[in-house]
Amino acid sequence: MPRFVLPLLLALIGLILFSQGTYIHAKALLAQVLLERAFEQTIATGRENKPWSWADTWPVARIEVKRLRARAIVLAGSSGQALAFGPGHVERTANASERGVAVYSAHRDTHFGFLKNVAIGDEIEVTRSDGKHFRYRVDATSVVRFDASGIDPFADGYQLVLSTCWPFDALTSGPERYLVHATMIRPDPGPR
Repeated sequence: MPRFVLPLLLALIGLILFSQGTYIHAKALLAQVLLERAFEQTIATGRENKPWSWADTWPVARIEVKRLRARAIVLAGSSGQALAFGPGHVERTANASERGVAVYSAHRDTHFGFLKNVAIGDEIEVTRSDGKHFRYRVDATSVVRFDASGIDPFADGYQLVLSTCWPFDALTSGPERYLVHATMIRPDPGPR
């Protein structure tokens, strides 16, 4: 076997793996552009707008952490298909501004990669699909097992939890989740 075959084969495998990683990030960025457009149409029309005709989900909120210049459109549901395109609103949890705990979940390597830089005291702004804005202040973070989060969706108060896989630099998924806990500080019901 010629000496250049093995290095060429290794280079080809490396290119394929790099392309797959790039594809995931490109898909996530393009999806957010389409989701932003559908979210703006939802606010303007008052009707759910799917980001593309075959979508099985639709935008329900936008979250922003202005200090980090981070924002993402949140989708209805937290299925694997929804999380491939953006954060998902976990089923059977409160909506933003409702009594209880609203839980949004996303992948650590795309839409919620910024969570590692969120600090206690940061403000998270949530805009619902009806155009109303709500602010939450981060008051804690935690690492929990996926099946033992301790989140009571019916708890008193007005809370928000952002959830992603832990640790941030892992190459495979594991049983732990990183949670950002926030409490609503001020409603701003007027459209912008």
